[in-house]
Amino acid sequence: MDPVEWIGLTLDRESSARDTRRFQTRLRAAKLRETSDCMEDVDYRAARKLDRALFRSLQDGAWIAKHRCILITGPCGVGKSWLACALGHENCRQGKVTLYYRMPRLFSELAKARGDGSFERMFRKMVRADVLILDDWCPEQMTANQRRDLIEIVDDRYGRKATVVTSQLPVEKWYDIIGDWTFAGAILDRLVHHAHRIDLDGPSTRKNPRPQHPVEASKDVK
Repeated sequence: MDPVEWIGLTLDRESSARDTRRFQTRLRAAKLRETSDCMEDVDYRAARKLDRALFRSLQDGAWIAKHRCILITGPCGVGKSWLACALGHENCRQGKVTLYYRMPRLFSELAKARGDGSFERMFRKMVRADVLILDDWCPEQMTANQRRDLIEIVDDRYGRKATVVTSQLPVEKWYDIIGDWTFAGAILDRLVHHAHRIDLDGPSTRKNPRPQHPVEASKDVK
């Protein structure tokens, strides 16, 4: 091989290896619930009324640049968390700092952080993330402290960063969960404004195993 070509190939390999390491670092830091599945694996054949055109359009990341929100709602088992994590995986691949939290655990960690003095550091980390995924919008009514924490997070990110929220409840029911109409109006105004809405419906996908890819199926045939 020509020395110039060999050097070029070596540099390409090193660049690719560094990109992979950076991606793996972002993926670990995101702490996604599902870390191995990506948008290419989405099963559009599942009967859950997923808008294929809308979801595929999110892959280019334009919604992140525009600081939009994505609200994914639907009954238990239709794949809300999986879809949110697939988006998170794609964000990490595109070099975006992504954080994933289940809402009940988030409030628990914020309360703990207030007690040990790490609240400000945790808060800044959440506010600065390019994409914040809030999974499983609380099925129980929020406390006063939880409402205050949420409005601070949402307000600081509004118009600056992108957010994904999943919930079993339709958006109209979120007012009741927040529990205070003044806080609810302020929080939802910032989340719903210019948001992409993905409203799912259908039977639980957990009842049936995900169909195998033809290549995977062929491996099982001896």
